[in-house]
Amino acid sequence: MFKGSIVALVTPFKNDGVDESKLRDLVDFQIKNGTSGIVPCGTTGESATLTFDEHIRVIEITVKAANKRVPVIAGTGSNSTEEAVNLTRHAKELGADACLLVSPYYNKPTQKGLYLHFKKVAESVDIPIILYNIAGRTGVNIEPETIAKLAEIKNIVGIK
Repeated sequence: MFKGSIVALVTPFKNDGVDESKLRDLVDFQIKNGTSGIVPCGTTGESATLTFDEHIRVIEITVKAANKRVPVIAGTGSNSTEEAVNLTRHAKELGADACLLVSPYYNKPTQKGLYLHFKKVAESVDIPIILYNIAGRTGVNIEPETIAKLAEIKNIVGIK
């Protein structure tokens, strides 16, 4: 489904918010230089500091700028399950090819809590989902047993 080198984009800012022109330039630069896919709004893209509207706008700009030349895997994770569902729905509507979901940061959920969080998002939106296990940033590791259980959900297609 996804292969090769997939770049996590930074989100460029200027004084009044996201620098949309520079974001488009970044997408074009990455595609022209051979990336196999693009991830907007991952942890590299300052996702936790974007407003909801900025988050959606970054995904929208990236999808349009990529113009189906490479897959766009939108970062839609949140420490709020409801917000993760909403971000994932918007990403699908905007044309993202998949979503990257980080574990709920700060909350430090149990393994059952992680399972229920990811399951709720996956069952709410029909789009391929890649789990993002970055315990150093979230404070919780998705354990192998939890990953195996989540892999049974049809649209959870991978883990990073």
